[in-house]
Amino acid sequence: MAVAGAEPRAAWASRAEESRGRLFAEPESDGRSAFRRDADRIIHSSAFRRLAYKTQVFSYHEGDHYRTRLTHTLEVVQVARSLARALGLDEDLAEALALAHDLGHPPFAHAGERVLDACMRAYGGFDHNAQSLRVVTRLESRYPAFDGLNLSWETHEGIVKHNGPVAGPLPHAMAVHAERQDLWLWSWPGAEAQVAAIADDIAYDVHDLDDGLRAGLFTVDEIADLPLVGDIIAEIAVRWPDLDASRFIHEIGRRMITALIEDVVGETRRRLAAAAPGSSDEVRRHEGAVVAFSAPFAEAERAIKAFLFPRMYRHPRVMREMEVAGEVVRALFTRYMADPLALPPEWRAGIEGRAEDGRARRIADFLAGQTDRYALAEYARLFDRAPELR
Repeated sequence: MAVAGAEPRAAWASRAEESRGRLFAEPESDGRSAFRRDADRIIHSSAFRRLAYKTQVFSYHEGDHYRTRLTHTLEVVQVARSLARALGLDEDLAEALALAHDLGHPPFAHAGERVLDACMRAYGGFDHNAQSLRVVTRLESRYPAFDGLNLSWETHEGIVKHNGPVAGPLPHAMAVHAERQDLWLWSWPGAEAQVAAIADDIAYDVHDLDDGLRAGLFTVDEIADLPLVGDIIAEIAVRWPDLDASRFIHEIGRRMITALIEDVVGETRRRLAAAAPGSSDEVRRHEGAVVAFSAPFAEAERAIKAFLFPRMYRHPRVMREMEVAGEVVRALFTRYMADPLALPPEWRAGIEGRAEDGRARRIADFLAGQTDRYALAEYARLFDRAPELR
């Protein structure tokens, strides 16, 4: 199935001219839509720049050839825009949501998040999706009239619930924000947010296989039994029997992305034809996701994740590094809580008069914004020794 051509804007697409607006009123731009401005503001934010030195799977010590949180984000953007274009959605909103989806990640990937959540358990916990919302609504300090980036309602909504409705006890940042803005947490998000979520799955399935192969954690032969992947490997081997390993690995990823995108476009068009939503709000009120893999591809995608979990994310080499990284985060949190004077002046300001939970949240905000290398430098500064990640 060819998906290169853009569909005309669909009835179910979000419309910038019909946006529910921003928390703080601003004049509209003559040359950019509300969603384009959102994407641009995220690109120019300091939180976005710091993604360059945050771990995806391998820390920057492993070399420059593996994905970082920033390069992962850019790959998600590319897939999200391709899907949005094929489905007649608003590409700028899809891009904004892809750009913002990992802004709240702390250093050292999910190991850092697990440890920070444990440190914050008595104070409301820590969740990277909720932290992304906190970044764009409170922590970015760029504009004279407001904190945050003052993004549109639709971008805030998609950041919070791109994975679906949010139920149960809300993470701290979401609960705080809910007092200021109703983001329809009970509903599915708009189609652009659903596109950003599935683009995230496509990007990290493909590039984690790529990084794992290049790092020698597993071989092409070991993934040849995976559904979808095995067929692609067989096709490449037949067409280019003498292809060198590096190009072979790249061709696997390239073909996987194409196949996954085409499947999502086909399945989503089928679901949209059946649901026939007449607006983005009808997508939100639909009983389930409209953007999805077909059943066979969903099974294949689950198999890829099931393979990656023990063979990559729990590989002894990765686990050793992340164990040390987690201890760095835990040690920094403990030290800052015990000695707020150890914080930089701009983060220390006003912390002395806060209650314990407020002090902990301030420290969590500081830690979550750190890059891997900044956290390691802070550890060396405060403990007079450098942790060995290798």
